[in-house]
Amino acid sequence: MKHLVVLALACSLALPVAAKNIASVNGEDITQDHFDQFVSLLVAQGAQDSPQLREQVKKEMINRLVAVQAAKKAKLDKDATVQQELELAKQSILVRALMANYLKEHPVTDADLKAEYDKIKAEQGDRKEYKLRHILVKDEDTAKELIKAIESGKTKFDAAAKKDSIDTGSGQNGGELGWGPASNYVPEFAQAVESMKKGEISSTPVHTQFGWHIIEVEDSRPITFPGFDEVKPQIEEMLRQQKLAAYQDGLIKAAKIVETDEAK
Repeated sequence: MKHLVVLALACSLALPVAAKNIASVNGEDITQDHFDQFVSLLVAQGAQDSPQLREQVKKEMINRLVAVQAAKKAKLDKDATVQQELELAKQSILVRALMANYLKEHPVTDADLKAEYDKIKAEQGDRKEYKLRHILVKDEDTAKELIKAIESGKTKFDAAAKKDSIDTGSGQNGGELGWGPASNYVPEFAQAVESMKKGEISSTPVHTQFGWHIIEVEDSRPITFPGFDEVKPQIEEMLRQQKLAAYQDGLIKAAKIVETDEAK
């Protein structure tokens, strides 16, 4: 009886140890801890923890281990190229973990977000958008002649655009470009637009990489600046990237780096 009690106690102590393995592949165990870590990683990335997910994870871990064992049997883990790829993957994971840890310890605060929003709004809050038309031609003389014809009333802007503009997309619509900020266009075009008044036609042709433009500002209006909540995610991501860039620059500056000519 004493031996039976000892045996029963031994079995009861062994059960939790056995329960910590979810599967065994060719004698190699997949532990409950590794399984739980895999599930937690997927949940952190947005997956919903469920019996279906756990079953999929279990199958995936078994399939991976089968493949890894086969790779090791073929001695692929000793291959120089594979070892280099493993090292690079390890480095990438460590760098990603380092950056995530830095952001955890130095988070972007609501105060940071609001301050950046106010700064951007102050810089861009007075921007305008313009309703434009243009005529694009290949040479300056042609552009000047068209300006004279439009100003004298010999032809109308939309008629000249349909007849002479090499920008066939807008030309067939009388040169219409629609509404948009000046920043939508190349710098020379944008600068000319911003210097003109509503209803004005450029008195001299505007040269860009595309040719010579005659521009008409049909109308202008202030751009409605988006609300804080609307742009908060974009500002947060921008500040996070700025923090990480500054942190990485600091690490590089603090490191003792000696370069040689061997890599050249």
